[in-house]
Amino acid sequence: GPSGSGKSTLLNMIGCLDRPTEGLLMLGEDNVAHMSDNQLADIRAARIGFVFQSYNLIAQLSVVENIQVPLFYQGNLNRQANRRCRELADLVGLGDRVSHRPTQLSGGQQQRVAIARVLATAPKLVLADEPTGNLDEASAAVVLDLLLELVGETDAALLMVTHSAQLAARMERRLNLQAGRLA
Repeated sequence: GPSGSGKSTLLNMIGCLDRPTEGLLMLGEDNVAHMSDNQLADIRAARIGFVFQSYNLIAQLSVVENIQVPLFYQGNLNRQANRRCRELADLVGLGDRVSHRPTQLSGGQQQRVAIARVLATAPKLVLADEPTGNLDEASAAVVLDLLLELVGETDAALLMVTHSAQLAARMERRLNLQAGRLA
């Protein structure tokens, strides 16, 4: 859908970042509106990964440390997890840059770190909000190819919002959002 149609709001609702002001949002048998902030945080940590347009990397951390962030918050950062994060850096083509900081990377490389970070927790659902919006056309194609490949390998579901008809055309299923309504 176009800018302002409600794509990011919908993604934030599905990702349990926002609560509905009306209607129902059910997660299994549970109404999200009745869940505590801690319950929602646990759900996000265990089941949902987010890829944002702005990468959301921590400038002071290296590539591998940025990939480790969600594991740190889950209390799952150990030697095996560290090894997995290095493998993910390799998988996204940044194995030779694990010590680099985000400012030392291109936009496409930063987005690849963000994708690896999401996959570190093996989420069941990956929500991508304009994941290629800040990238040039060539980098966008590489990042989308990588995202689709990695999500496919992990059997996670991918829900991506975009205003790009070209990117949407690459998805198995497409829904159009116009003025807050699915069309």
